[in-house]
Amino acid sequence: MLHTLDRTMETLVSDSLVYRYQLHGENFTDDGLSGGEGTFSMCTFWLVEALARAGRLEEARFIFEKMMTYANHLGLYSEEISPTGQQLGNFPQAFTHLGLVSAAINLNDRLDGVSR
Repeated sequence: MLHTLDRTMETLVSDSLVYRYQLHGENFTDDGLSGGEGTFSMCTFWLVEALARAGRLEEARFIFEKMMTYANHLGLYSEEISPTGQQLGNFPQAFTHLGLVSAAINLNDRLDGVSR
């Protein structure tokens, strides 16, 4: 699993945000859809949770705190975030908020030394 985290960081993360699949390079995924693909907010929160569970708390906290800056003025998130920080796709996205809650609980627990 640790290797999967490292590969995710290497291939799917851009400026701490996570793409659902590779858009460039050797393992490029052609989804057949027109238009651009943003980073997937739920995947970014999943990464925070995975990093926290792996004990990589500094990385997890940094990404979590950075994600907080992409919420709108009500604290809501869309499905995707564009390279310029614009919210894209379904809004508000319930699954993203479930990922946020889970990541927050798990990161907080690990920072407090609690393991569930």
